[in-house]
Amino acid sequence: MSDQPFGDTELLLRLANARMPFGKYAGTLLMNLPEAYVVWFARKGWPTGEIGELLAALYSIKENGLEYLLRPLVDDSPPGK
Repeated sequence: MSDQPFGDTELLLRLANARMPFGKYAGTLLMNLPEAYVVWFARKGWPTGEIGELLAALYSIKENGLEYLLRPLVDDSPPGK
C-alpha cells in the first residue's frame, strides 16, 4: 500500500500539466477539456499511449468531481523556466 494518500503523485503532476496534443482542443490543459469530450473518449475508446492513460485517469477524476485536486499542481511558470 502506498504512503501517498492520493496514489501516484507523479501521475497527478503529469495530468495537471498535460495538454491535449491533437484535435479541436489541441494545446488545452487536459483538466480544462469539456467533460462531454472526455466522456466521448470513454465511450469510443482511449487513444493509445500515455495520452490515453492520462485521459482515462482524468475521466475518473471528473466523474468523481475531484478536479479541484489538480488545480494546485498546475505549473504556471513560463516555458523554459
